[in-house]
Amino acid sequence: MNTQELKHLSERLMTGDKGLLAMDESTGTCNKRFKALGIPQTEEYRRKYRQLIVTTPHLEESISGAILFEETLQQLTDDGQSFLAILKQKDIIPGIKVDQGTSPLPFFPGETITEGLDRLTERMANYYQMGLRFAKWRAVIHIDTDLPTKTAISANAFTLARYAAICQEAGIVPIVEPEVLMDGSHSLQTCAAVTEDVLKEVFNALYEQKVSLEGMILKPNMILPGLTCPDQNNTETIAQQTIHSFMKVVPAAVGGIAFLSGGQSPCLATERLNMMQLRYGPQMPWPLTFSFSRAIQQPALEIWKGNDQNIKAAQQSLAHRAACNSAARRAEYHAEMEKNHTSSNAGS
Repeated sequence: MNTQELKHLSERLMTGDKGLLAMDESTGTCNKRFKALGIPQTEEYRRKYRQLIVTTPHLEESISGAILFEETLQQLTDDGQSFLAILKQKDIIPGIKVDQGTSPLPFFPGETITEGLDRLTERMANYYQMGLRFAKWRAVIHIDTDLPTKTAISANAFTLARYAAICQEAGIVPIVEPEVLMDGSHSLQTCAAVTEDVLKEVFNALYEQKVSLEGMILKPNMILPGLTCPDQNNTETIAQQTIHSFMKVVPAAVGGIAFLSGGQSPCLATERLNMMQLRYGPQMPWPLTFSFSRAIQQPALEIWKGNDQNIKAAQQSLAHRAACNSAARRAEYHAEMEKNHTSSNAGS
């Protein structure tokens, strides 16, 4: 493990006011989104959609790294260029989702464990040879009356740490993603308590596995009330609680924090990130950015709908959402950016 090289890669991923684009939807997830919009659920249409993303003009101005899915690694543009080559030309670092989804945790109803450690060392060596320089592994934590259990938290923390160690041994920066889901009626305070417990367990496991904190990136949920909680806190309260919780449990040595959007609307996710930078930017010991999927892609997908005539408008929407989040990282995002974009699209 070259600790300095891993640290350098983490710094490149967290550079300036850029963030990460999560375009690593599995085939099942991608097809589900296509079906909802009447887009054919085929490999060719998935290729077309990912081509739309990687060829978006000016994307590199807001995005430092793109998380890919296995299928995307072999895909080419209409003129025969590999997606990996295009990303590298744009100086966007390519990464890869390496977990293989979740399975029920035996004897713990309602809880899951993430699969994918088998042969991961071999896979990592291959990914490094292909030019991939970071990876992502997602663990899922559910909040309910008696959930999560300590067993589920510990089991997922251990697998996250094992994955991270295997990544670093191969020269690849691990993105560690313990997601406490928004599903449910739990309060902001409950989410904070659970998220803090999860992060404590994750960092204990990372220490035990000798993972270099400077050479990794944390991809957590924001501290949010459940989707069906009657008390939906305002943006400032969410920003305050999120930063307060992370300052308590995330070591200052961590290479960076890149939030997942986790089902938030695109504008809300951006607004909340902006508020954290606005109120707490100078106090934070680590760089704080975004690693969004739907919160960047969904508006573009809804414009495209599988129609080639809509590609330009969809790409403008994608670049706009990425630019809004880049502005939020600078604490310069404001609602007028959305109105101006809507007006310019209407006039084009």
